[in-house]
Amino acid sequence: MKNNVIIKGNKYGIILILDSELPFDELKEEIIQKFKDSAGFFGNAQMALSIEGRKLSSHEEKELLDIISTYTTLSIICVVDSDSNREEFFKKSLESKLNELSSQSGQFYKGTLRSGQELESQSSIVILGNVNTGAKVVSAGNVIILGALKGTVYAGITGNSNAFVVALEMDPMQIRIGDVIARSSDSRKKVIEKEAKIAYVDSGAICIDTLNKDVIKYID
Repeated sequence: MKNNVIIKGNKYGIILILDSELPFDELKEEIIQKFKDSAGFFGNAQMALSIEGRKLSSHEEKELLDIISTYTTLSIICVVDSDSNREEFFKKSLESKLNELSSQSGQFYKGTLRSGQELESQSSIVILGNVNTGAKVVSAGNVIILGALKGTVYAGITGNSNAFVVALEMDPMQIRIGDVIARSSDSRKKVIEKEAKIAYVDSGAICIDTLNKDVIKYID
């Protein structure tokens, strides 16, 4: 029996080889079965996708991506064309797209970070909980804490001094934004005001202000 759908892969991407003659509606059924069977293998990976064997219309490509999204937990970051050095091309395409996404989107973490715990993110992150003393958050983007910040936060860790940190209760041991650091002796007050605060870099120093629309407008 002819194999109308073949899935190959490397550590950066998936190569989907499709029969060129079978009607797409029939081909979809085989695509669904293939991805159902291989869903556990791919897990939650973020990968690039290359399609060979036939040229898909934009509508067919969207249907294909919908199938992958429905029947697997795989995340297709970008669709790339064939290339003689495919793995290197996949790597560059994937890294480029992930860098783009990290500046535009973020992720959520639900729960309190306790002493000794560390959370890292390649994008901005929203934490639904507290960051206790001795806990640490490291992010390439912004950090928003819908709770109390009493531990350590590094935002814009790749050197982005335009990043910011928001907390409903701002009482950090240390904040670093880009290459600028403020320790507890600089940022704590004897009486902690339980209101939303934002920390950002201004004139080479970290400032902590009450969060309001005027301050948000000021932040780049």
